[in-house]
Amino acid sequence: MAVDGRRAEFFPAAPHRGVLTSGSTDQLAALTARAANAPSACILFIEGDQLRLYGSWGVSTDWMQALGGIVVRGGEPLIVEDARRDERVPDGVIPRDDGAYLGYPVHDRLGLVLGVCCAYDHRPREWTPEQMTAVAEAAEVATLLIGERLARHELEQQHRFLDAVLDSLHDGVTACDAEGRVVFANERMRRLWGDSPIEDVTGLADISGVPLQREDLGLFRALRGEQVRDSPIAAQGRGRRTRYFLMDAQPIHGMDGRVLGAVQAVQDVTRQRRAERFRSCELAVTTALAEAPSIEAAGPRVLEAVVAILDWVHAELWMVGDGTIRAVARWSAPGWPSGISVPDRLAYGQGLAGRAWQVDKPLWIRDVGRPQSLISPGTSAGRLHTALAIPVHHGTGPIGVLTVFADSVEDPEEELVALMSGIAAHLGQFVEQRRAEDLQRQLTRSKEEYLALIGHELRTPLTSISTYAGLLRSADEATLVRDGPRLIEVIERNTDQLREIIDELLELSALDAGHADVRFTPMDLAAVVREVVDRARAAIDGAPVVIDADLPDELIVPGDRDRLRHVVENLLGSAVRFSPDGGHVTVSLRSTGRDAELAVSDSATDVPRAEREQMFTGHFRTARGHDRTLPGSGLGLTLSRAVVEKHHGSVGLTGGDTGTTVLVRLPLTV
Repeated sequence: MAVDGRRAEFFPAAPHRGVLTSGSTDQLAALTARAANAPSACILFIEGDQLRLYGSWGVSTDWMQALGGIVVRGGEPLIVEDARRDERVPDGVIPRDDGAYLGYPVHDRLGLVLGVCCAYDHRPREWTPEQMTAVAEAAEVATLLIGERLARHELEQQHRFLDAVLDSLHDGVTACDAEGRVVFANERMRRLWGDSPIEDVTGLADISGVPLQREDLGLFRALRGEQVRDSPIAAQGRGRRTRYFLMDAQPIHGMDGRVLGAVQAVQDVTRQRRAERFRSCELAVTTALAEAPSIEAAGPRVLEAVVAILDWVHAELWMVGDGTIRAVARWSAPGWPSGISVPDRLAYGQGLAGRAWQVDKPLWIRDVGRPQSLISPGTSAGRLHTALAIPVHHGTGPIGVLTVFADSVEDPEEELVALMSGIAAHLGQFVEQRRAEDLQRQLTRSKEEYLALIGHELRTPLTSISTYAGLLRSADEATLVRDGPRLIEVIERNTDQLREIIDELLELSALDAGHADVRFTPMDLAAVVREVVDRARAAIDGAPVVIDADLPDELIVPGDRDRLRHVVENLLGSAVRFSPDGGHVTVSLRSTGRDAELAVSDSATDVPRAEREQMFTGHFRTARGHDRTLPGSGLGLTLSRAVVEKHHGSVGLTGGDTGTTVLVRLPLTV
């Protein structure tokens, strides 16, 4: 039965069947039928533009809903003693038997019609005043019932909305009654506290680390009438991970001012606090690097800052060199048992540091104590668990690895990896800057030595040129015919030596100023070395020095072919000059991990170690150098180091009783 639209728009939404259960409305209908002495009664409520049956007693008929529509539209009682003869009943509503109807509107607390309470009989009858009063009172009871149920329903809805709002908060919220019994905790609080009772203070401390007592919780402080604002607390969670919170609490007062309970809100500020500590850590690292002369000196202070900020227990700094990675610094938290076994060196791909060097990306090991871990059992010893390794970059490749360890199992954290990557970047920049400064000092020192020695080095060929030019000028015709070609040959040889010295000085100056154009193109370094070795063998043919070569068929590296060829010529020439009679010069080339490694060794066992170091730092000749068929300018090794550094490589010199070796490493990729 459709309800008049002009009235329906003013009707509130009818309660769904969950508000008035069929049991309660059926009972009310039965009471109405008995009070009216009628065989049937029903309770109808408006749903949209329809009247729907909510409860009944006896047999309901469709025309009862039609007559109920009249009550709803008029908002007044409808008393019908004979439906077939009553003019208020529309034609066709009563299809068969006559009947009597007694209906009263059911109102809400605002007076709007919600439905109908009615009694009816399938035969005409006269309704007595008592029966009318009974149905009217039943309608009032329905009004009270629906009002109470609607109020309860609205309260329940409000509770649900409030619960949803509280559960959506990032803060944990708890409430208790006047006796301190917890009566509410939102989802966030349950996640923070887990299965522990809210009053459990195990692992809680104030910001200074003093353990909290139950009465220190904001909830119970508020019960004593205190307003708590931004009170900091720390919670030692599982796995030793400490979390930090700000706590607010206040009492709940009744109408008479008495304390009915208290509410507490807990905000997790661990991430904000960690961000602040991260900034402090970066500042400490930057300060340590600014005040340190070398990475070895800065390492312990950097690791100390890292261990403190992470609240982990051990850290190490590794640097790449000589085909291995070596530990240059280590640090353990104060009070942590000493004796952690740390190898001095690791091979490429070996151990945690070696593997991070190999894969060139951060490695997070959740538990190094598990089988097949990258950490040896002697290192972990059941005490170290989570490990993080971050490569340190310089130029285009890794030059070191920063590793940190915790004594508990920790899950990967992107923020932590980002922090450590930032610290590793600072270390890489520091090393790059120090290397640039060292190279600059070497070049500056070389310039000073050149200025001091250039007169001697240039004077020798100039004296020869001047002397032999004078001989040619004063010689008679017979002397010119006999000795002229030999004199001219000496002049040409000394002229070439002067040109070589000047060219190398200009090249060194260009590299120092950054004006040298180093062109990186794929080149076969093995072919270049083979070519230089063949020419050197031909040049010293007959000399008591043997050149042995161990070269691959091909080894492609990115580089400047002409400059690298000059480097090989300088190294091989120096080795030949320094080798004694009957000595051997060995040239080897191989690929080792990410680098190409060129080694040039001689048998100069009597070259002092101090002189070996000076050979790369300036215009220097060792006292035992042999003037072979491969003369040198004295600048070759210094220039070679500058060229190798421009190729992002390294050059070093080692020696012992069996000879001296110059080792050059060039990256296989740029």
